[in-house]
Amino acid sequence: MPEMSSSSRANRPEFRNIHAFDDLPGYRWPLAALVSGMHRASGLILFLCMPFIVWMFDTSVSSELSFARFTSVFNNGIGGVPGVLVKLAALGLIWAYLHHFFAGIRHIRMDIFHTVTKEAGQKTAQLTLVLSLGLTLALGAKLFY
Repeated sequence: MPEMSSSSRANRPEFRNIHAFDDLPGYRWPLAALVSGMHRASGLILFLCMPFIVWMFDTSVSSELSFARFTSVFNNGIGGVPGVLVKLAALGLIWAYLHHFFAGIRHIRMDIFHTVTKEAGQKTAQLTLVLSLGLTLALGAKLFY
């Protein structure tokens, strides 16, 4: 394999070190990358909060007495945690579920139809955010009022 001449080697830029603390804070993610990252984060949130989700489901459907206890937790709180914080945690789970759902559909659609362009990625990322945040606001209004 022939060696490159020193003149062609001098014209190419060299990147030896990445200065993460200097370079990364100023980096602006494209919206599609942000939505993709949020898809991973929402999946992690759902996984880590699974015991709370199972408790909420079990308590809400077991019996009338457990449902009364469930609604009491949302209204009055539990163990020193006020009810409004329980509602905020539930709202966070609602957002995580909706975002993960719509972003998952976005990824499946891209895989099936092979529509991976900047324009399509931007539009589907916007649609994912609008749908997930819009439905979260609607369900949050129902949850708090």
